Amino acid sequence: MKTAAVLLAIVGALALQTTLSGLLAGGAIAVNLVLVAVVYLALTYGAVTGLLAGMMGGLAQDALAGGIVGLGGMTKTLVGFFVGVLGAQFNLSTTVPRLVMFVAATLVHQVVFEGLHAMIDGRPFAMQLSGTLIQALANGLL
Repeated sequence: MKTAAVLLAIVGALALQTTLSGLLAGGAIAVNLVLVAVVYLALTYGAVTGLLAGMMGGLAQDALAGGIVGLGGMTKTLVGFFVGVLGAQFNLSTTVPRLVMFVAATLVHQVVFEGLHAMIDGRPFAMQLSGTLIQALANGLL
């Protein structure tokens, strides 16, 4: 049952994310639904499920979006694992702590993603702080 829920959440988030990004003119969307699904699954089912959901969702999102395959997978794997560990250690069952966790996970995801992209691609580290904060708040509210 848990496997079906994880697969359904990841596939649904991927389908909705790709559909919404295709509808927008710039192709940019202010929410990362795959990351939201990974963080939710990690908080609900634990670190191992978060790790596996992050790996599946990140690699699938990389393959669909183009670019360097594996960056999103590695980033979402790390975020899913650490959110699952923190969810097991602290009481994150109420709204405010979960909101903080979603916002923090989005910020960490973006910093790690940009850092890995800069190391692999050999370019300077450049992160748009305003866009990241908007995405973090959108992910948290969703």
